Amino acid sequence: MPHTMKHMGDVLAGNHATWEFDTDSLLIRFERGIRTPRLFQSLRERRVPYAALSSVALSPGKRGTVVLHAVPRPGADPLLEAAAGQLKEGCDPYRLALPADREALAEYYADELRSVLAPDASRPAERFMVAAPEAPMQFKAYDGRAGFDGSRVSFRWSWTGASSAKWKAGDQTFPVAELSGVEWRSPDAVEGYLRLVPRGASPEADGPAPVPGQGCPDAASRRVQADQDPAAVLFGLGYGPVHESLPFAAAVLESVRRTQPAPLVPAPAPVGAPLRDPAAVAERMRHLGELHRAGLVTDDEYSAKKAELLAEL
Repeated sequence: MPHTMKHMGDVLAGNHATWEFDTDSLLIRFERGIRTPRLFQSLRERRVPYAALSSVALSPGKRGTVVLHAVPRPGADPLLEAAAGQLKEGCDPYRLALPADREALAEYYADELRSVLAPDASRPAERFMVAAPEAPMQFKAYDGRAGFDGSRVSFRWSWTGASSAKWKAGDQTFPVAELSGVEWRSPDAVEGYLRLVPRGASPEADGPAPVPGQGCPDAASRRVQADQDPAAVLFGLGYGPVHESLPFAAAVLESVRRTQPAPLVPAPAPVGAPLRDPAAVAERMRHLGELHRAGLVTDDEYSAKKAELLAEL
C-alpha cells in the first residue's frame, strides 16, 4: 500500500488552478477567470487518488514559470482516455504552472507526491479511478445536437448541416449497454468528430490518434465516413468545442465501461467428451486470469471456472 500524504490539507496555488493534498488523493480546483482554459472551467474540480498516478515531474515552463506535472496511469482517467493524446499542453488538467521563484516549493510537493505513488504505479490501471464528468450533458455539433442522460446518447440532426444519409436514417438514440467505445477526434484538428462504436464493431478508437502536425493518411476518408455515419456527429468552427465535446465523450466512455458485461468464458466439455487440447485450455485459463485481475470476474466465479477448466485436462 502507498504511504499517505504527511500534510493533509496543504494547498499549492498556481496559474488557473490550486492543488489540495489530502491523505489519499489530490483535489484539483480550477479557476473561472477569463484567462483560464475553458476546458478547466467546464471541469471545475477533479479528485485524483494517488493510486491513479504513475509519476510526477517538474520542468521549466513558459514566461518565467515552472510546471508541476502529475502523470496519471494509462486507463485511470476517462477524460484522458477519450482524448487519446490529443490535448494541447495548455489544456492538460494535470499540469500546474507556478512562478519560477516558487520552484523550491514545487519541488517539495513533487517529492511528497512521489512518496505516495502506489507500488504498481508503472502499470496501466485496470479500471477508471478518476470520476468522469457527470450527466446530463449536451453540445451542439455541426450537423446536429448530441445529448447524454447517463444511460443513452441521442443525436438530433440539424437541417442545415446533416447529410442526406443522416436525414434518411433519422434521429438516433444509443443505449450505452449497446456500445463498446467512443472515438473522439479533436475539433482543433481539421477532421474533428465524435463517433459511437456499437458492440461487435471494430472501433477505430482503439488505433493511435493522429499525430499533431503530421496529419493522418486516411483522415479525409474517415471524415467522409463520419459525415455519412448516423453514429457520429461532426465538429466545426464553433461546433463541438473541446470543453463541451471531450467531457461528453469521457462521460459516455465511463458509462460504457461501467455497464460492459464480462466476456463469456467458454463452457467446459460435457461428460464423456474427449479431453481438450491442453494448450487451448491453458489459453482459456490465461484469459480467465486476466478477467479476474481486471475485476470482471469475482473470486468465487474465478475459482469455480478454474476448477471446471482443470477438469477438462
